[in-house]
Amino acid sequence: MTVRIDHAVTKGTFSLDGETFDVDNNVWVLGDDSQCVVFDAPHDVQAILELIGDRHVLGILATHAHDDHIECAPDLAVATGAPILLHPADLPVWALTHPGRWPDGQLQDGQVITVAGCDVHVLHTPGHAPGACCFYAPSLGVVFTGDTLFQGGPGATGRSFSDRPTIVRSIRERLLTLPGETIVHTGHGASTTIAAEAQNIT
Repeated sequence: MTVRIDHAVTKGTFSLDGETFDVDNNVWVLGDDSQCVVFDAPHDVQAILELIGDRHVLGILATHAHDDHIECAPDLAVATGAPILLHPADLPVWALTHPGRWPDGQLQDGQVITVAGCDVHVLHTPGHAPGACCFYAPSLGVVFTGDTLFQGGPGATGRSFSDRPTIVRSIRERLLTLPGETIVHTGHGASTTIAAEAQNIT
């Protein structure tokens, strides 16, 4: 069956360091008619379930553990029976939103997750958060970057658990080394390409 990428936008809030902001989050689902993985679980579990349909969900893959990316991950896990996977460096961030309910498994740099015959490579890209990960599907020429790389440059830093030199290094070493035509599907806002963003990394 043909692998495809499904997309929705959910609306909610992001809270950290005593401040709360209204945000729109992208939800990306990669798979075929039978099985899929979900990248992040923000705000609205019903909207994500509509993207999934009746497919078997192999995993809920968290790009990082800010609340706007994992808010409904436990509910989605219950609804689908899928494990929540998170890089262990982000467990302190996760605990701010879901204390006492831990992810079901870990993401590791270099790990390969296969869905519908498509290999998805886990790239640990700390900086926006210590356990931030991107997910590269070379056969499709796409990378899902969460809040590590946006149209216009790096994700935000300056809040708890984040560091700008680290995110710039992650992008240079892990993302800008991908083919320039690679499509970048972000956690917020429009998609872009690696080549288009190379000039925005300073």
